[in-house]
Amino acid sequence: MTIHASVLELIARTPIVKAQRLDAGVCELYFKLESQNPGGSIKDRIGLKMIEAAEARGDLRPGATLVEGTAGNTGIGLALVAQQKGYRLVLVVPDKMSREKIFNLKAMGAEVVLTRSDVAKGHPEYYQDLAARIAAETPGAYFVNQFGNPDNPAAHEHGTGPEILRQMADAGGLDAVVFGCGSSGTMTGLSRCFAEHAPDVELVLADPVGSILAEYINEGTLSDKSASWMVEGIGEDFLPSISDFSRVKKAYAISDKESFLAARELLRTEGIFGGSSTGTLLAAALRYCREQTVPKKVLVFVCDTGNKYLSKLYNDYWMLDNGFLEREQHGDLRDLILRPYSQRDTVVLAPGDLLVTAYQRMKLYEISQLPVMDGDQIVGILDESDVLLHVYGDELRFRDPVSTPMVRKLDILDVKSPVESLLPVFDRGHVAIVVDGPRFLGLITRIDLLNWLRRRVH
Repeated sequence: MTIHASVLELIARTPIVKAQRLDAGVCELYFKLESQNPGGSIKDRIGLKMIEAAEARGDLRPGATLVEGTAGNTGIGLALVAQQKGYRLVLVVPDKMSREKIFNLKAMGAEVVLTRSDVAKGHPEYYQDLAARIAAETPGAYFVNQFGNPDNPAAHEHGTGPEILRQMADAGGLDAVVFGCGSSGTMTGLSRCFAEHAPDVELVLADPVGSILAEYINEGTLSDKSASWMVEGIGEDFLPSISDFSRVKKAYAISDKESFLAARELLRTEGIFGGSSTGTLLAAALRYCREQTVPKKVLVFVCDTGNKYLSKLYNDYWMLDNGFLEREQHGDLRDLILRPYSQRDTVVLAPGDLLVTAYQRMKLYEISQLPVMDGDQIVGILDESDVLLHVYGDELRFRDPVSTPMVRKLDILDVKSPVESLLPVFDRGHVAIVVDGPRFLGLITRIDLLNWLRRRVH
């Protein structure tokens, strides 16, 4: 086995896997595992290409500052290369980015500037415009500008495209490829490569609902009104200057819910751990495949790894909060309980547990109050403020039992109580304890009520 001199040598040459269990109709479905790049995504390819091309032109001096606006993965690809080559990197990222990506970027040494994700191009807080401004105001900075940098599509025209054609030749060829469009580098590069070397390959766009691109492809109209979407890394509210849509004849608009459920299904059926945009691509590919009447070989990108979305689409509670997973509805307060006790979802304490244990569970599960259970009976509530007031001034009290500071006067509501009955409880600064006769069902907090109200809007 080859010994590599740098992690950068591991970029590209990613494997392709044929689907075995997904229903692709008469078609064969193949997955290009860009998640196997060292930075975990297809964007490693352009991170390397854009920096090395800038070096070759003399645009970068040793120790220079790189600045870029990114939804995450381009930033990680750039961070990987900048780290190995000794550049400072400043990244402007929209605040919808998953925590895992932000933690990853900071751990690699990048400087992260968070900005709003609810504003469009032209707004001073729009992530690309803010990045351009930071670059202009930073002496000696190089604005990478993936959305207008021709080195971006070149990475795919001369790298990804020929690689796919070589690999799929072993499977008997390729009929269609399904991709997403963020900066448009993948699409533009593949389009140029296939135009020369495989002109019969169809290009199929997968686009989040809310983006303007699917309408542009299918109807030829360019809307100036986009909506928000939660899938990361693909979809746009403008046409990037490097984009070339001329060979794309079909596009599918995929909702966030369909995207997230498709990604989870891919993991369950094929063991392939992809991110949110992979779900969008898979959902579009399955629609395309099921519309075909003759067999075709269809390739889908696994754009990045699902490891970057553990707190989002692979978190059942996040999915429930956002209405992407459904629970049985009862028409009473049970519908507001995020962690039902009967399903062993409720994090609890026993009266004899130590306060240090309570503190650790609050931190681990990111919750601020815990029910104290004696068997199946609730006997108290412990809030983080109760812990703070008890231990402040004497940290040794972390060794005291939970029963010492817990609140025994409980706000108990019958499960059939109206939702309005929660408001006085919250007004007192308490959490609602829901019971069905003697049986404890779970807790309802302010955020649970807010999430319930928001789900009703959908």
